[in-house]
Amino acid sequence: MSQQIERIETMENNMNACRKAVDALSEALEHYKSVLGQMEELSTYYGSPEWMSDYEDDEAGKLPEDLRRGVLSEDLAYDLLVDNHELIKEMLKVASLGLDSEDR
Repeated sequence: MSQQIERIETMENNMNACRKAVDALSEALEHYKSVLGQMEELSTYYGSPEWMSDYEDDEAGKLPEDLRRGVLSEDLAYDLLVDNHELIKEMLKVASLGLDSEDR
């Protein structure tokens, strides 16, 4: 009986941890989906003629000093786009693992 109680407690803890993770991932995915349009817009802008013009104007000191311009730093936007690509690949791997475990 002690093994049964331990098993049930373990499975209860597993269920609660999984519920918390599923809920958190679901919330994060909803937020991620809500910015996909912005990600595409950033991807299109980065390296475009408009971006190059903005970058050159920034380098020439033509933009206001108090303007937030991280997007013109090259590395920040590039790193975000690469991170996003890597995240998508990781999500595909995790999704595949999840589907494989359901097929067993």
